[in-house]
Amino acid sequence: MIKLFGYFISKSFLLLALFETLCFVLSIWFADFYQRNFSETSGAPLGSEVSHLATIYAAVMLASMIALGLYQRGVLERASGFLIRLLLSFLVGGLLMSLVFAIFDSLTLPLTEFVLALLFSMAGVLILRSAFVRLTKADSRKRRVLVLGTGINADRIELVQSDDPTLGFIVVGFIDLGDAVCLIDDNRQIPKDQHLFNIVERMAVDEIVIAVDDRRRGLPVNELIDCKMKGVEILDLLSFYEKEENVIKIDQLHPSWIFFSSGFYNGLMLIYFKRAIDILVSLSMLILFSPVILMVAMASLISTVGRDPVFYRQVRVGRNGKLFTIYKFRSMRVNAESGTGPRWADVNDSRVTRLGNFLRKTRLDELPQLMNVLKGEMSLVGPRPERPEFVRALSQQLPYYNERHRLKPGITGWAQLMHHYAADETDNRKKLEYDLYYIKNSGPFLDLIILIETVEVVLLAKGAR
Repeated sequence: MIKLFGYFISKSFLLLALFETLCFVLSIWFADFYQRNFSETSGAPLGSEVSHLATIYAAVMLASMIALGLYQRGVLERASGFLIRLLLSFLVGGLLMSLVFAIFDSLTLPLTEFVLALLFSMAGVLILRSAFVRLTKADSRKRRVLVLGTGINADRIELVQSDDPTLGFIVVGFIDLGDAVCLIDDNRQIPKDQHLFNIVERMAVDEIVIAVDDRRRGLPVNELIDCKMKGVEILDLLSFYEKEENVIKIDQLHPSWIFFSSGFYNGLMLIYFKRAIDILVSLSMLILFSPVILMVAMASLISTVGRDPVFYRQVRVGRNGKLFTIYKFRSMRVNAESGTGPRWADVNDSRVTRLGNFLRKTRLDELPQLMNVLKGEMSLVGPRPERPEFVRALSQQLPYYNERHRLKPGITGWAQLMHHYAADETDNRKKLEYDLYYIKNSGPFLDLIILIETVEVVLLAKGAR
C-alpha cells in the first residue's frame, strides 16, 4: 500500500491500472490503424488527433472502472460480480465517449471502429486481469504483518483478518510481550527466541504492528529501531486500522495522536478550491438535471393530486454546529412523525410512499440538495448532515462525534460509501470512524475518488432506505 494524497492505494492494483490505461490507449490507436487500412466506412482518419482521443478515452474508461469498484480489494475474488461491474463500466464509458464525440467534431470515430476499440479494450482488460490473478496469488498480493502483542488489541487484529479475508494483509504471527491476558492461540504465536529483525527476515515480514495492551510493560525499543532503520514499516494500532480499514477507531483514539499525526487540516487554498468546484459542479448539475427535476416534481404532484408539497424541508446541523434547512424531494407521507417524534428510517419503512421508495433507491430525492451546495451550506463531499435531535443524543454517546462538524456536510461522503445507512448507535459509531478518516485525509484526490465511486452506489441502488 502507498498513501497518495491521503488515500491508501494497493501497489499491485496501481500497477494493474497503469497497464490497463496503456491498453485503452492502444485500443484507440488500433481502431485508427484499422480505419486507415481496412475500413470502408465514411469519415476521415483521426491523424494527429488520435493521441488526444486516446488520452481522453483512457481517462474516461479508467474513471468508469474506478466508479464501478473494479479497483476495490476483493473484486477479483468474485468472478460473477467482476463481470457485471466490467460490463457496466464499459456501458458507462461508451455513453460518456459518445457525449465527447457529440461535443467535439474533431474527435470522432465511425461506429464500427469505436465498437472495435471497446471490444479490443475489454479483451485486453480480461487478459490482463487473468494474468494478474495467475501471477499474483491472493496471499502473495498481501503484506505480511507481524503483531507485537497477544492480548485484547492483538485479538482484534485477528478478528479483522478472519472477518474480511479480502483485506490487503496477512498476519504471519504474534509475539507475546507480557500482556495481562493472552487471547491468541499458541499455534499463532512466534517465540521471541532471537533478535526481532532475525524473526522479520525469517518470516519475510513487511510491517510490524505494535498492539500490546499496556506499553508500560516494555517494548524492545532498540530492536524496533533496528528494524525501522532496515526498511521495515512500524505502525501503531490506530495507524494500522487507518491503513487497512480506512477508519480511525474511536475506542483507540486519544488527543495526542491527533496532535502529532499528519492531516486534520485544510489550508485556505484547498478550502477555496473545494468551494469553486462545489459551485461549478452543483450549478452544472442543476442545469443538466433540470428536466429530471421537473419530471419528479410533476410525478409528485400527480401522485398526491396536488395535496402534498413537492419539496421537503428539514433542519440539519452544518459546519461548526450551525443549523440550516436542507431541501429534498418529499419521499414520506406528510406528518410522518406526528405520532412517534424523530426516529431513524427503517428497512421497508411504512412512512415512505410508493414514489418516495423509487426516489430513495435512485437517490433522485437528494437532487434539491444541490441548492444547499450552491448556497454554501453543504459541499458535494463531506459527512452526512444530521438532525439536531440525533446530534444531541449521539454527541453524548460517542466521543469525538462533534468533530464531524469541522467540515461542511456533504451530499455524498466516505462514510456513506463505506457503510450502510446508520439506524442505531452501533452503526453511527462505525460511520463516525469513517467520517474521522475523511476529516483527517480530506483533499481533492480523496473527494474525486468518493465522487467517482458514488456512481456505483447510484447505479446499483446500494444502501437506500
